[in-house]
Amino acid sequence: MRRLIPTSLRARLALLFGIGTSAVLLLALSLLYVALDHQLDAAVDQDLAARSDDLVASVRTHDLGAVHGDPMAQLYAADGTPVATSAAIRDRVLLAPEQVRTVHGRTFTDGSLPPREPGTPMPVRLLSRPVGGTGQVLTVALPLSAIDRAGTRQFVVLAVATPVLIIALAALGWRLLRAALRPVDVLTREAAAISSLDSDRRLPAVPGDDEIARLAATLSGMLSRLSVAFDRERAFVDDASHELRTPIAVLRGEIDLALAAVDDPAEVRESLLAAQGQVVRLGRLAEDLLLLARERAGTLVVLRGPVDLTGLAQSEATILSKIKNITIETYGDPAPVEADTDRLRQVLGNLAANSAGAGATTARVTVTTDRGHVQLQWADDGPGFPPALLESAFERFVRGDAARSATGGAGLGLSIVRAIVTGHDGTVELRNGPPLGGAVITVRLPAAP
Repeated sequence: MRRLIPTSLRARLALLFGIGTSAVLLLALSLLYVALDHQLDAAVDQDLAARSDDLVASVRTHDLGAVHGDPMAQLYAADGTPVATSAAIRDRVLLAPEQVRTVHGRTFTDGSLPPREPGTPMPVRLLSRPVGGTGQVLTVALPLSAIDRAGTRQFVVLAVATPVLIIALAALGWRLLRAALRPVDVLTREAAAISSLDSDRRLPAVPGDDEIARLAATLSGMLSRLSVAFDRERAFVDDASHELRTPIAVLRGEIDLALAAVDDPAEVRESLLAAQGQVVRLGRLAEDLLLLARERAGTLVVLRGPVDLTGLAQSEATILSKIKNITIETYGDPAPVEADTDRLRQVLGNLAANSAGAGATTARVTVTTDRGHVQLQWADDGPGFPPALLESAFERFVRGDAARSATGGAGLGLSIVRAIVTGHDGTVELRNGPPLGGAVITVRLPAAP
């Protein structure tokens, strides 16, 4: 059965269109034939009724010549005996006596006129009616052969016209479908020709504002977004490779020095300590990349528990001030949140490292509560973010200083801040300006119930 169904959408639509059109056309032509046939029957009955009215009026005036001159009429006495007959049917009767006696009102019937010679009786349409109160019955008739021929001609015309119309409509539907789906074929070929190497290639625009035009515009927009994502991932791989290459090169050099100075314990110790620092840096970079990868995949683990964000900021400020050599001021009332304490410490540490790396000497942390959210604002007196980085500061490996060094950061601090805050169902924003004139980073977290 499936082999009989075409695989092409155009062919399936054309098939459905042909079947539906054929069904509707057959139904419409059938109704037309029935209506025409009914109209012919109604015309016959109207003709019989008009002739009957004229003949009844003549019979009531005792003018039987009108009956003799009618094409096919007969007047019967009350016992069924013919009183007057049309010249065209003399010596023949339209109704038998028992049929005459059953006529009590205007009655339309189908009958037959006996032939004069052996042959087939002529089918006729009869109208019988009483004439006054004398018991007489007048019957007028009309041959049905002409009506049957007209009906046959109608049927032949409709039978010939139906397949012609079906074929014409199917061909028209096929052409319309080809014209409507031609842009889809073009889009399909272009999409099949686009590869990852054609990152700047786009689908052709389809004129108009119909569904196919909107589909083409949507697919082109999707390709643009995929191109941007592809460029970002490629840049991420390049930056990660660059960041990993430097400590690995240093680590290899230090190991080589240690092996060359195996007889000098002091030199070996110094080389091993330097190598240890590079291993720590590699481990930290790997952990940061793993955190970002988990956040991107939606698998970042956040162990929530009650935390006073103000108290945590105050305790971390004391530690970070000594480590980062920056003065950190904290303000705010107790602000409980459901969060991961270690992750929040990582956020505060990265914010402090970002301010210290930018040359700030003072940072101010302000914690406030507003409408079911706890807001932590980190502001410093550094130079702030360069205007070109305000939109991309949270991206991975983005740094204000394009130069890379072995001691510089990898540019993942703010990316990790955003990942952790997002994992807590919060938001983070940044700007430059008051209260200290430098960078201002605002973190909003849901308040604890």
